[in-house]
Amino acid sequence: MKTCPSCNRTYTDPSLSFCLEDGTPLVAEAAPALDPNATIRYIDPRDTISPPAEVHRQPTPSVNQVASAARQQWSPAPAAGAPRKKSGAMWWVLGGAAVIGVIGIGLVIMILTLSSMRSNSNGNSNRNVNVANSNSRNSNRNANANTSNVNADVNLPSSFTDDFSETKWGAGNYPYGDIWYADSEYHMRSKDKTYLVMYAPSNDYNTGNATVKVTARSVDGAAPASGYGLIVHGEKSKDGELEDYALLIYNGTEPQYEVIKHKAGAQSTVVPWTKSSVIRSGINPNQLEVRAKGAELSFYINGQYVDRITDNENFKGGVAGLYTSDTPEVAFDDLEIKR
Repeated sequence: MKTCPSCNRTYTDPSLSFCLEDGTPLVAEAAPALDPNATIRYIDPRDTISPPAEVHRQPTPSVNQVASAARQQWSPAPAAGAPRKKSGAMWWVLGGAAVIGVIGIGLVIMILTLSSMRSNSNGNSNRNVNVANSNSRNSNRNANANTSNVNADVNLPSSFTDDFSETKWGAGNYPYGDIWYADSEYHMRSKDKTYLVMYAPSNDYNTGNATVKVTARSVDGAAPASGYGLIVHGEKSKDGELEDYALLIYNGTEPQYEVIKHKAGAQSTVVPWTKSSVIRSGINPNQLEVRAKGAELSFYINGQYVDRITDNENFKGGVAGLYTSDTPEVAFDDLEIKR
């Protein structure tokens, strides 16, 4: 005999292993010990003549059936909201949705591709416009440069020198002083209480956007009272008047420099006399330098920067020139122009 430990049901069928009610494994009961003194009841002999009684017994479930029953009995109830088993119609719906999704993705990709192509086209157009504007600006700058240097020769060499070994500049006796060549130098001497200017003989000496240098010295060490020096952008007006800028030095006991301007023949001060220790006094030569870049003029003496001005008169088409004042004799040498 077997007993279910959960519901205490008993089963006499030895082939059963699980409770038919709850699927719990059955436990076999131990056979009672025989009492030798107990009264033994004998069963009456079976009547073989009468038909046997018909016993109705539930079919014995197989092990698989018992296990399946146990699983169904003890499986937890579905959690709330758990998905139900999809029917065949649901698969059709999902398939249709997938097809629509694929078509939608394809449309989005096509739209993005077309948009990218339009964007690239617009970007190229903008760049072309920008390039056109850049070229336009360059053209304007070139036009302005050509306008300001109306006398400039586009074929000018990148560098030009004149050591005054050949007679090229004007020489002779003039109402305001004397000019002559001697010992491969260009000599100038002005009249008392006045000044003397000489421009270069040709446009090869053009100073627009160029660095101009010349060496100047007082022959006997005397310092011209109103200075002497280098002219840039020298050009005569329509009326034949001087127009230029000049860097002048005074080589006396307290060396100084000055920047002047000629316009319509009138001389005016741009930078007043300024003391400078870079100027050599007496007979010692001084190298004067003007760097012209656009409207900016920078001034150097013996390789040292001293000052800077802006050419507000637009004197950019002129040539180099030389200047002296009063009676002391001054000599110039080694003129150099680099563009």
